[in-house]
Amino acid sequence: MYFLNAVKSFIDKIFGVPIAFLDMVIEKLSSLSLVTAQGLNVNSYLGLIFGDLPSEWQLVLTSLFGGLVLLISLLMVRSLFRMYFAAKEGVKWW
Repeated sequence: MYFLNAVKSFIDKIFGVPIAFLDMVIEKLSSLSLVTAQGLNVNSYLGLIFGDLPSEWQLVLTSLFGGLVLLISLLMVRSLFRMYFAAKEGVKWW
Protein backbone atom coordinates (compact mmCIF):
# COMPACT_ATOMS: atom_id res chain seq x y z
CA MET A 1 0.00 0.00 0.00
CA TYR A 2 2.83 2.38 0.82
CA PHE A 3 4.47 1.58 -2.53
CA LEU A 4 1.30 2.48 -4.45
CA ASN A 5 1.02 5.79 -2.60
CA ALA A 6 4.67 6.54 -3.36
CA VAL A 7 4.18 5.76 -7.06
CA LYS A 8 1.00 7.84 -7.17
CA SER A 9 2.70 10.84 -5.53
CA PHE A 10 5.67 10.48 -7.92
CA ILE A 11 3.37 10.47 -10.95
CA ASP A 12 1.46 13.45 -9.55
CA LYS A 13 4.73 15.34 -9.17
CA ILE A 14 5.70 14.59 -12.76
CA PHE A 15 2.36 15.52 -14.31
CA GLY A 16 1.45 18.27 -11.85
CA VAL A 17 3.32 21.01 -13.69
CA PRO A 18 1.90 20.30 -17.19
CA ILE A 19 -1.60 19.91 -15.79
CA ALA A 20 -1.30 23.23 -13.93
CA PHE A 21 -0.02 24.87 -17.13
CA LEU A 22 -2.89 23.44 -19.18
CA ASP A 23 -5.40 24.59 -16.55
CA MET A 24 -3.93 28.08 -16.78
CA VAL A 25 -4.16 27.99 -20.60
CA ILE A 26 -7.81 26.89 -20.43
CA GLU A 27 -8.57 29.70 -18.00
CA LYS A 28 -6.87 32.31 -20.20
CA LEU A 29 -8.58 31.05 -23.37
CA SER A 30 -11.99 31.10 -21.73
CA SER A 31 -11.44 34.69 -20.65
CA LEU A 32 -10.32 35.61 -24.19
CA SER A 33 -13.41 34.09 -25.74
CA LEU A 34 -15.56 36.54 -23.80
CA VAL A 35 -13.70 39.47 -25.31
CA THR A 36 -13.60 38.15 -28.87
CA ALA A 37 -17.26 37.18 -28.81
CA GLN A 38 -18.08 40.88 -28.95
CA GLY A 39 -16.57 41.26 -32.39
CA LEU A 40 -13.99 43.65 -33.73
CA ASN A 41 -14.81 46.88 -35.48
CA VAL A 42 -12.05 47.23 -38.04
CA ASN A 43 -13.23 50.70 -39.05
CA SER A 44 -12.15 52.08 -35.68
CA TYR A 45 -8.57 51.12 -36.54
CA LEU A 46 -8.54 51.57 -40.31
CA GLY A 47 -11.13 54.34 -40.58
CA LEU A 48 -8.50 57.01 -41.05
CA ILE A 49 -6.89 55.17 -43.93
CA PHE A 50 -9.87 53.57 -45.67
CA GLY A 51 -12.63 55.90 -44.47
CA ASP A 52 -12.96 57.59 -47.85
CA LEU A 53 -13.60 54.31 -49.67
CA PRO A 54 -17.13 53.20 -50.51
CA SER A 55 -18.68 50.69 -48.14
CA GLU A 56 -18.30 47.84 -50.67
CA TRP A 57 -14.54 48.32 -50.80
CA GLN A 58 -14.38 48.56 -47.03
CA LEU A 59 -16.16 45.20 -46.85
CA VAL A 60 -13.69 43.73 -49.37
CA LEU A 61 -10.72 44.96 -47.34
CA THR A 62 -12.29 43.71 -44.10
CA SER A 63 -12.78 40.30 -45.70
CA LEU A 64 -9.19 40.28 -46.95
CA PHE A 65 -7.85 41.14 -43.51
CA GLY A 66 -10.07 38.49 -41.94
CA GLY A 67 -8.78 35.90 -44.42
CA LEU A 68 -5.23 36.97 -43.70
CA VAL A 69 -5.77 36.52 -39.96
CA LEU A 70 -7.30 33.09 -40.61
CA LEU A 71 -4.35 32.01 -42.78
CA ILE A 72 -1.83 33.22 -40.21
CA SER A 73 -3.71 31.34 -37.50
CA LEU A 74 -3.68 28.17 -39.58
CA LEU A 75 0.05 28.54 -40.23
CA MET A 76 0.65 28.93 -36.51
CA VAL A 77 -1.41 25.81 -35.76
CA ARG A 78 0.52 23.89 -38.42
CA SER A 79 3.85 24.94 -36.95
CA LEU A 80 2.68 23.98 -33.45
CA PHE A 81 1.68 20.55 -34.74
CA ARG A 82 5.10 20.16 -36.36
CA MET A 83 6.77 21.06 -33.07
CA TYR A 84 4.52 18.57 -31.26
CA PHE A 85 5.36 15.77 -33.69
CA ALA A 86 9.07 16.59 -33.51
CA ALA A 87 8.97 16.49 -29.71
CA LYS A 88 6.98 13.27 -29.85
CA GLU A 89 9.53 11.74 -32.21
CA GLY A 90 12.37 12.89 -29.96
CA VAL A 91 10.79 11.40 -26.85
CA LYS A 92 10.16 8.18 -28.74
CA TRP A 93 13.90 7.61 -29.24
CA TRP A 94 15.01 9.12 -25.93
